[in-house]
Amino acid sequence: MERADRTDMDAFVERVEQGSDIVDVISHYVTLKRKGNRFWGCCPFHQEKTPSFSVVPEKGFFYCFGCHAGGNVFKFLSLIENVTYFEAIKLQAEKLGIPLPERPKSAQEKAREQRLKDLLKVNDMARTFFHNCLTMTHMGEVGKTYFAGRGISMDTIEEFGLGYAPNAWDKLTKAFLARGVPQAFLLEDGLAMERREGQGIYDRFRNRVMIPIADERGRVVGFGGRVLDDSKPKYLNTKETVLFNKRRLLFGLDRSHQAIRQAGYAIIVEGYMDAISVFDAGVKNVVASLGTSFTAEHCKKLLRYAKRFYFCYDSDEAGQNATIRALTVVRDSGAEVRVIVVPDGKDPDEFIRKHGADAFRALVDQALSLTDYRLRYVLSHVDLQSFDGKMRALHEMLPVLATMRSVAERSELSKRLAQTLLMDEGIIREETARAARNPQLLWQEAETVGPAQRAAAQYTRRASQRADSALQKAGRIVLHAVWEEPSLLDHALSMIPLEDIPDDVQRSIFTYLKGVAAGGGGFDSTQLAAALGDEAAEELSRAMVENEGGTEEGQQKSGIAAYSDAIARLHRAYLKQRYERLSREATEASTSGNLSGMAEKLKELTEIKKEMDG
Repeated sequence: MERADRTDMDAFVERVEQGSDIVDVISHYVTLKRKGNRFWGCCPFHQEKTPSFSVVPEKGFFYCFGCHAGGNVFKFLSLIENVTYFEAIKLQAEKLGIPLPERPKSAQEKAREQRLKDLLKVNDMARTFFHNCLTMTHMGEVGKTYFAGRGISMDTIEEFGLGYAPNAWDKLTKAFLARGVPQAFLLEDGLAMERREGQGIYDRFRNRVMIPIADERGRVVGFGGRVLDDSKPKYLNTKETVLFNKRRLLFGLDRSHQAIRQAGYAIIVEGYMDAISVFDAGVKNVVASLGTSFTAEHCKKLLRYAKRFYFCYDSDEAGQNATIRALTVVRDSGAEVRVIVVPDGKDPDEFIRKHGADAFRALVDQALSLTDYRLRYVLSHVDLQSFDGKMRALHEMLPVLATMRSVAERSELSKRLAQTLLMDEGIIREETARAARNPQLLWQEAETVGPAQRAAAQYTRRASQRADSALQKAGRIVLHAVWEEPSLLDHALSMIPLEDIPDDVQRSIFTYLKGVAAGGGGFDSTQLAAALGDEAAEELSRAMVENEGGTEEGQQKSGIAAYSDAIARLHRAYLKQRYERLSREATEASTSGNLSGMAEKLKELTEIKKEMDG
């Protein structure tokens, strides 16, 4: 980006930021009540009954003391609307009527943007075509009969834009070519196929009920079609395209994300017909994978909305295997996992049609923990009468035992296993200890568990995992004071050098602030978030909200006193760390015979000791 463009963009962001009242924006999503100089409400990002979500309007920050989400007004919008940070800025700009500055685009960029728009437009046209064929034509009667047989209401048909692909070779292609849609677009969107003999194209989807598949923004990126007879394949999805990637897409997420956030958990089913049936039954917090295993990308998407996942795959052997594979993917994500067991070998759709929505909700309430499901699955697949079967059962339970954080839960499971397998509990503890040294290798399909899975929950779990030590609290007090009064930065860094700030995230923030101050700039939360990312923005928000309170005069007095105490605590910790380091270096110098080096270290140690004692 050219310098002039960068200046225009900075001015645009600053204008949007100045025109955005954080309380007014958040109040559209959260009921806030004023207490003193801040506002409180129930956090929209996790379930809670006692408000822990706080907004400090004078500083322009929000922070939740429950789930640790925090940031400025744009960060809130990006989380609540599930858009990127810059998209949140643009969204707010549109509401304020502030135009986005134009940046010259290359011909290649313009062509790519236009191509994506055209492909999305053709998909949207196809959704309307299939839906009209279902609801407005005689051809669609077979489709309506099929949906009625599965208990799908007309309201749900309208909600999902369900449709029907006529039992003909070229109904869609002829209609679209006549309307001027290029043949290349139909092929690239996966709506048509080239004839093997001769020229021309024909419809890819024929005599199928059609399910539009949207991304989380509600844009139609592909389709799924189900046959009405015994033809093969039973389900046919759009081929992989520039818009359609099954590993990243979750069917129904565009409609269910608010319900998932409100419920605090997501129900994950195998296919879109299961998701539609569960949704039709009144359970809205449901999504489905698309003919592929649950992936790390799916996990990462869902963790934006909830930390609890309820898997509800088919209860046949294939469904149980798929559940185990999914649990393997999720287990390192930080999510709380439960499994909904559908009895009688049925899938959720079939169960709801036979027993009703209330019976399905009862299954949700009875969902098993990961431990209980794994134990149930293992015991149903081994011969407990043989020694080999018992050892296999123990081996398959070891990954669960070895990774349990609670000693009490691990002890209880060990007792249950010992009783069930008729084995000595000491053997189970010994095998568990051995497995704990490298539990990764014991999980089924261990190659699917790697850095991507462990990073999937980075946003939701990092704050709770970081130990909130006294030094971190002191660091936040200093950060708050420096942000309020930038002239304190030099004093703070004279008391504790940058490289010795104990917390990694806080160190990155102070390093950034030092660079900004050196360049003569002012501190800005939007620029900090763009430069350092979410974790630093959340830590800054926590520092600003956590250390705010009282009258203005009280704030000033308590702020000065709090800063003095906090910087003194950090300085003492720095001196202690330096003293220990120099002591080691003095010992090493003595051992190596470097007497002059030892004398120099001892002199420094004496000076530090005087300062520590003083």
